[in-house]
Formats: sequence, structure tokens, C-alpha cells
Amino acid sequence: QVQLVESGGGLVQAGGSLRLSCAASGYTFRRFNMGWFRQAPGKEREFVAYISANGVSAYYTDSVRGRFTISRDGAKNTAYLQMSSLKPEDTAVYYCSAGGVLTTRSSGYDYWGQGTQVTVSS
Repeated sequence: QVQLVESGGGLVQAGGSLRLSCAASGYTFRRFNMGWFRQAPGKEREFVAYISANGVSAYYTDSVRGRFTISRDGAKNTAYLQMSSLKPEDTAVYYCSAGGVLTTRSSGYDYWGQGTQVTVSS
């Protein structure tokens, strides 16, 4: 049974940093691409970043490029999202996902975590 468990969310002041973790289990971690999405209150879930199964390719949405870094550690079966220079508009529930398609579309991911709340105060 595939499980993705996010952690690392919390309350931070604008300009601060957080690192989200996504612990994967129940499948061969290196087989799947990993994605991070977020959903703010009253808004649709949106793509944040993805990293390929082999860790070579990464892509970010424009609003976080240069501030967020996605990575993965095969030895720990964990994906990360390092977030820096956080802004109030980054406030959302952040979800990690795993799938066979390298895409910015949520429909391309087969497995999802339960989400972790990130709140950035001004």
C-alpha cells in the first residue's frame, strides 16, 4: 500500500524558511516522479514543483522559482521542498504526490499525501 506522509509545515513570518518532507512507503521510491502542490482557502489546488524519478529534472511554477527547491533522497525514500523568502501568498495546504508522468497537472499523479499546513504571517 502506497503511503505519502508530509511533515514540516507550520507558522512562519514573511521572509522566513521552512522545509517540507514527504516520506514515501509501499513502493519502489525511485520509480516515480514526485510533485508538490498547494491549495489555499477558496482556491483550486495548484502545481508548485516536480522532480523526476532519477532526480535529474526539476521544474517550478513561476511564483516560487528561485525561492523553493525540490529534492529527493533515495536512501531515505523522502522528497523535500525547501522554501525560502516565504510570502503571505504562499499560505496554503501543501501536498506531495507521486506518479509516472512528469507533469504540472495533478491528474498525472497517482498517489497523494494528506497535506501539511503552511501559514506565512505578514
